[in-house]
Amino acid sequence: MIRSPQAGMTTLLFLLLAAWSVAARAETPPAEDSQAETHKYIRIDRDEADEPLSLQTVIVRFVPADDSGGVSVDLVGAVHVGESSYYEALNKAFEDYDVVLYELVAPDGTRVEKGTKPSNHPVAMLQNGLKDMLELEHQLQCVDYTKDNMVHADMSPDAFAKSMEDRGESFFGMFFRMMGHAMAQQSAQKNPTSDFDLLSAFFDNDRSTALKRVMAEQFESLEGVMQALDGPDGSTIITERNKVALEKLREQLDAGKKKIAIFYGAGHLRDMEQRLSDDFKLKRDREQWLDAWNLGKPQKAKKPAREQKKAASIRPPVAPWHVAPLAAGLTR
Repeated sequence: MIRSPQAGMTTLLFLLLAAWSVAARAETPPAEDSQAETHKYIRIDRDEADEPLSLQTVIVRFVPADDSGGVSVDLVGAVHVGESSYYEALNKAFEDYDVVLYELVAPDGTRVEKGTKPSNHPVAMLQNGLKDMLELEHQLQCVDYTKDNMVHADMSPDAFAKSMEDRGESFFGMFFRMMGHAMAQQSAQKNPTSDFDLLSAFFDNDRSTALKRVMAEQFESLEGVMQALDGPDGSTIITERNKVALEKLREQLDAGKKKIAIFYGAGHLRDMEQRLSDDFKLKRDREQWLDAWNLGKPQKAKKPAREQKKAASIRPPVAPWHVAPLAAGLTR
């Protein structure tokens, strides 16, 4: 998550969102490494009829590759808006760790007060708009960051801006990189989400669930979008932030902590897993999946007229065909 504002970023961000929407329509080719292909960090759980039941994120445990034991590191994937029950489950899980390293581009040592509202940063505003549209909750308002074992493990706004400058990065550059990705993969396109699907969801009697289903489908092709965003040499938004998180991990291990979680957006986890293997000599042990979004079709109680009017007034923060950018923005 990115919390602090940066001047002049709004226009660039929405250009980036437009590129993401095109990239999502091109399906990512199969990974060359069949093992890596099976390592998902976010998925849709389906019933026997292939109907979606829930969008799930993973908790993956890593242990020493030499089987020496004594230490475990869990990668805890996140989506930044979700069901209240999802964040309740995360809060409960976090109680069992010596340390939980969490993401937030904010000044060093930031302690997030319980119930903190999202900032006026464009990404945070986008996430907050999605929270209302999908009838979900925001991570910052539900996760209890006040616990003693919660440790900030991300870049400061100044370090983030300097890294982008040093790398010669810009949001325009990301825009064109993802446009190139979309053009290269266009021929592999299979069953993309259509404008009709999304527009139909807006007129569904259970609009929030219909929209969640449409958006959740985009998460299954998220890997290609994130690779385009990160680029061949990495990026500040993924690579450099991950380096900071793993520096904090090293500090905690050196301090004698044995059971550690790294709580980051699901879009960060593939790079993190590779670093845990290469730099920390850890291997996958097991995984657990949590329901982040309910994608079923429960019978809802009728809302008060005032709430119905409020829901009806909600409009998508970008044009209705910009689906995948929103998915990517919720996992990084």
